[in-house]
Amino acid sequence: MKNRFKAIVTALIIFCFLTGCGANPELTQFRNEVDAFCTAISEIDTSINNVDADSDYAIAELLIYLKDLDAEFEVFAELDFPEEFDYLEVLADEASEYMTTAVNSYQEAYEGDSYNEVTAEYAKENYIRAYKRIQIIISFLHGEEPDDVDLTISE
Repeated sequence: MKNRFKAIVTALIIFCFLTGCGANPELTQFRNEVDAFCTAISEIDTSINNVDADSDYAIAELLIYLKDLDAEFEVFAELDFPEEFDYLEVLADEASEYMTTAVNSYQEAYEGDSYNEVTAEYAKENYIRAYKRIQIIISFLHGEEPDDVDLTISE
């Protein structure tokens, strides 16, 4: 999960650096907002990777960082995409919904006295779905059509 997450964060950061300032103020604002999203999730990723797994507070720390990640996905979903990228807003909304489900499921998996592996696996799948949508959005923002799109967008 860490390698996949790092690859996504790297792609997001590359997107942020490749997008230059445009003459269109709406597009410039959108690029700045996407840049802020990229930066925020990169920082959260660093924090997650720095959690001491042997600490008595590791699970609590992890869950706090996951909540922060969920909040960033919610902000991303609320962005007003420029007209030429309007079709991607549905994917941003879905990514946020999947991340919320993942975070809630991770919390459920760690509640109580025992770890619920089935719920944690469900959380992981939703986490992956959330990032898959972000990857697709970034690909389209780069003007590329992802070759491994295996999802259906519902209206």
